[in-house]
Amino acid sequence: MRENLLIFFSKGVLATLIDAYVVATKKVEYPVRPFPKIFKTNIIYDVLFFPILSVIWVKISYNDKFRKILLKSLIFSVPMSIGQWVMERNTRLFKWKNWSPLHTFGSVNFTLFTIRGFVGLLKKIDKLKHNQT
Repeated sequence: MRENLLIFFSKGVLATLIDAYVVATKKVEYPVRPFPKIFKTNIIYDVLFFPILSVIWVKISYNDKFRKILLKSLIFSVPMSIGQWVMERNTRLFKWKNWSPLHTFGSVNFTLFTIRGFVGLLKKIDKLKHNQT
């Protein structure tokens, strides 16, 4: 449970920081978003949807070797990239100004692997603590 919470909250922070940068540099715009006077990003996506997906992804790849982790990352990043491309074309939820499905693919994989590396580090620290006692 502790690990799930760490994944969830660290992914929320990472996604919010990256999204804030992307919006500030005018690569993406969110004309429709919750709390538009407070946030320039889609805060629901950054702190709820994306972190939940990351918890699921870490759990399904928890004991895998790098090659399997890489393949499983495609299960998440490819549909998200295609889905965002379709949504950008057919809705007014967000606008890509200097962005593409490849940017989404890269940023999704970057954040997935960053969080997965964080979990791997936590596993090693827990193992060291366990060996010392």
